[in-house]
Amino acid sequence: MSPSSQYKFLRQAPRDGLSTANQLSRWQQLHLDPWLCLFLILNAILGLTVLYSASAQDVGLVTKQAMSFGIGFAVMFGLAQIPPKVYQAFSPYFYVFGVLCLIAVMVFGEVRMGAQRWIDIPGFGSVQPSEFMKIGMPMMVAWFLSRKALPPSFSQVILSLMLIVVPFLLIAEQPDLGTSLLVLASGIFVLFLSGLSWKLIAAAAGAAGIIIPIAWEFLLHDYQRQRVLTLFNPEADALGTGWNIIQSKTAIGSGGFSGKGFLEGTQSHLHFLPEGHTDFIIAAYSEEFGLIGVTLLILLYCAIIFRTFQIGLQSFHNYGRLVAGAFGLSFFVYVFVNAGMVSGILPVVGVPLPFMSYGGTAIITLMSTFGLVMSIHTHR
Repeated sequence: MSPSSQYKFLRQAPRDGLSTANQLSRWQQLHLDPWLCLFLILNAILGLTVLYSASAQDVGLVTKQAMSFGIGFAVMFGLAQIPPKVYQAFSPYFYVFGVLCLIAVMVFGEVRMGAQRWIDIPGFGSVQPSEFMKIGMPMMVAWFLSRKALPPSFSQVILSLMLIVVPFLLIAEQPDLGTSLLVLASGIFVLFLSGLSWKLIAAAAGAAGIIIPIAWEFLLHDYQRQRVLTLFNPEADALGTGWNIIQSKTAIGSGGFSGKGFLEGTQSHLHFLPEGHTDFIIAAYSEEFGLIGVTLLILLYCAIIFRTFQIGLQSFHNYGRLVAGAFGLSFFVYVFVNAGMVSGILPVVGVPLPFMSYGGTAIITLMSTFGLVMSIHTHR
């Protein structure tokens, strides 16, 4: 290629992933990804359908959930319009705001069912600041690591771990071990994706092996230790701590291959299954739709995760790659932890099933993350 023709190519070719206005599709102009939107809409429709049955056909509950989805999609669309560079610059401020809110929870937060996790805002209602850190944690660590060349140096890794540990300890103190572990994982995922050496990963695994026995003896509350012990022998207290797991596994097993049919579940409708419309909704779903329905749901989740990873790989900057990848891995952990505790392979923790369990805050938080992912994809 001659210098003149090479210059002509560089002058006419889109740079930094940008296209001219007439080359942009309608979806690109809206800053939305059609595939990810399709998967999220299908998941929302399925979630509302299952909630209608699991809540004993409570139309009011389904209507509230549908409103949460509407707000979530609106938030997702709004956040998708903002360029990733704005999020990158805003990340440290959002992180500091989240940490200050967690400190405020410790000082004057509301106490419900023995946990201090909420702040009451007059005229607005109760807010759970730990939800903010599910977004703020990966954004902050990605901002810190993307300022220099990757993989990170040892000092950067240590400083990143300090950024991760502070919110983790504040949330665990509430106490909310499930959310604290999810926030911890979201930050660790960014470190992992930044290109850590296997030596550091092996050293971290060894350190975790030392810390876990210490945490079991001195840090965990009695009810948290009881949940772990119940996992291995739920029949030891079948009418107490083991009730949830036993009834959940009964519902899943009774669904068989094709399920009992929509609205035909007995475990949830006869109130044997606790929290059938929230944390244990996948058990109610499994009873009515069986292995076939669960397989389709898992495939839908895999499609969302795969598309999120794909968007991360296509990003032109380290911040976008790290954030999108961390959000994808975090979404996988939400699904795995909820399905694991319901099926009896993980301890019972308060982690809802994404887009299926009842709860508006979790839906809006997840939709916010996907709005940021779409911003990374369409602003090039």
